[in-house]
Parts: sequence; structure tokens; C-alpha cells
Amino acid sequence: MKIDEITNVAEFEEIAKKKLPKMVYDYYASGAEDQWTLKENRNAFSRILFRPRILVDVSKIDITTNVLGFKIAMPIMIAPTAMQKMAHPEGENATARAASAAGTIMALTTLTTSSIEEVASTGPGIRFFSVHMFKDRNVAAQLVRRAERAGFKAIVLTVDAPILGHREADIKNRFTLPPHLTLKNFEDVHLGKIDETNDSGLASYVAGQMDRSLSWKDVKWLQTITSLPILLKGVITAEDTRIAIQSGASGIIVSNHGARQLDYVPATITALEEVVKAAQGKVPVFMDGGIRRGTDVFKALALGASAVFIGRPVVFALAAAGEAGVRKVLDMLRDEFELTMALNGCRSLREITRDHIVTEWDRPRIAPAPRL
Repeated sequence: MKIDEITNVAEFEEIAKKKLPKMVYDYYASGAEDQWTLKENRNAFSRILFRPRILVDVSKIDITTNVLGFKIAMPIMIAPTAMQKMAHPEGENATARAASAAGTIMALTTLTTSSIEEVASTGPGIRFFSVHMFKDRNVAAQLVRRAERAGFKAIVLTVDAPILGHREADIKNRFTLPPHLTLKNFEDVHLGKIDETNDSGLASYVAGQMDRSLSWKDVKWLQTITSLPILLKGVITAEDTRIAIQSGASGIIVSNHGARQLDYVPATITALEEVVKAAQGKVPVFMDGGIRRGTDVFKALALGASAVFIGRPVVFALAAAGEAGVRKVLDMLRDEFELTMALNGCRSLREITRDHIVTEWDRPRIAPAPRL
């Protein structure tokens, strides 16, 4: 299938599955344990229905928005996704160029196959850096300072991965980083290789390097070493939302790590409204997980998200067609989202309201007929 024949985001995954080695495809595609949450991240969107308004002049539609004070072309950003050179030789660098061309934000993860500085050198763009907490806090501190020097605009702290989830596909495949690749951010501290093991090499790497004692005090510690805003990624409850705000978080990303950590947690679109209500407008709330259509983006915004992040669609498009594939995914989601707005009678993001959707947890809008 040629790139100009692709009509939806899901088709990129079909191409990627054929092109990628099984170990690599399974790493990107799979979730934890029974993969119930992986399926639910998608299925939950299908149970949210629209209540479109009609006879609204939608000849002009504005989908631009602001994220932490930065104007972007659409409320669709790129989530931190590890080891992208397994998908394509240009990896994170191609993704960064595609994000910049689309006028949106890319979040770069710690476990990259292109360094912070290499991604920054691809050209202008608004970029966030996603940091994991290492046992050696100096490693984390150095990464944050490198990101600051490279012009990154915010720090994303991943809070739901003190240890790696039980990812059975990676165990079966004895996942390890292909020998021609390294974790580029760690070459100078000799942490760039993932060793082969009898199960998942990544799980062993994380167990050896990441800090299981990660706690709220580390959010405070991060604030002492950087002046950049800090987003917490991996919040799915009202209780943690309130603590996050008290701890000084500048924003929250509702995420279940692409269903790769704890299985049987809610789909992020299901958890979103609880977090939004608890945040009370004090900080922006974003979400990732399961987004494959512009309709999904609209539903997330109707439930209170300021914007969304996409992960797997990017790596699958990268595998299928490199930078052009990532550009195509962003273009398709943008166009679908704008169309969804028009057909719901919305001309700007502020016109998207909770009244535009009905969810399975809403009470019936029509009362049952009284018994006679």
C-alpha cells in the first residue's frame, strides 16, 4: 500500500506489522498481562456518542490552542515513545521534524535511540522532555539540565513505572535493543546497552537502573533543579490529581502507559473526567491512550482535556514511511478532528462542551414514562 492510498491511522499498523521484526512490532504493539486495558483503551471510545448541534455556520473553524503558553496548530501532540530507531533509521529525529512541520509539540522520552542534542539539532520546534527517575539522581539531574540547554520547554515526569509491567510478549521474545542501536542519552555514563537475558532485557534494565522508591518528594526535588514546568504523566485518580497540584505540578497527563504497566486499570478516556473534575481548572489536563481518530480527540476535549498525546500511531507510521508517515498521521488526525468539529457544530475548541457527548456513565437524559 502506498502512502497516498492510506485513508486512516489504523492502516499504518498493518503495514508496520509486515515490515518490522516480530520482536520490535510486539514491543510497540503489546500491553501488560491479559491486555484487557490495551483493548479497553480503544473500545471505551466507541461507547461515547455524539450529540451534534445543527444549523451552525462552520465555514471557519479554528483548531489552534495554547499548551503551557505555547501556541500550537492543533490539540494533538506526540507522546514520549522509546527507541524509535527500531522502527526507522532516522527514529526520533524524523518524528521531531514531522512534529515541527505540523506545528505541534513532541515529547521526547529518556530511553531514546537519538540523543537530546541530536533531536534539538533537527531544527526549530516546541519539545518537552520526559524523564524517568534513576537510582542515581545525578543521572536524572544531568538529563534535565541537558534538556534545558537544548531548548526543551517542559519536563514530563513518568510516575507510573517504578518497575516495568509484566509484558509477556517481551518475555517470550527475550526483548533486547538490536545490536546496532544504543540508548544514546546514556553512552557517556555506560548505560547505553540493554543486555540480553532469559526474559525481557528491558525489564531487567529498568529493574537495575530505575528507582522503585520514586515518591511525591521527587516531584519537589525536580522543582529544585529546574525552572521548567513539570507535567506528571500517569495520573488516573482524583486523589492523586489533588496531591499532584499540591506538589506543584504544572499539568497532568492522564495515562496508563499505553496499557503496558498495570492491566485492568480503566481506559484513559474513562478516567479522564474524574481527573478533570478534581483538577478544578487549576492546571491543564491532557491524556494519551487509544487515540486513533479525530473523533477520539473531540471526545477527549468534550470530557475536559486541554489536548491529547498520541504514541503508537507515530511509531507505526514511522515504521511504514519514515518522516512522511508521521506527517501523514498528524495530517489525517487534524483533518478528521476538524471535520468532527464541523459536524458537531463547533467553530473553536472553546465551543466543544460536555453537552456534545453522552457516555455510558451518564444518567438517562429521557426519564422513563410514569406508570399509570
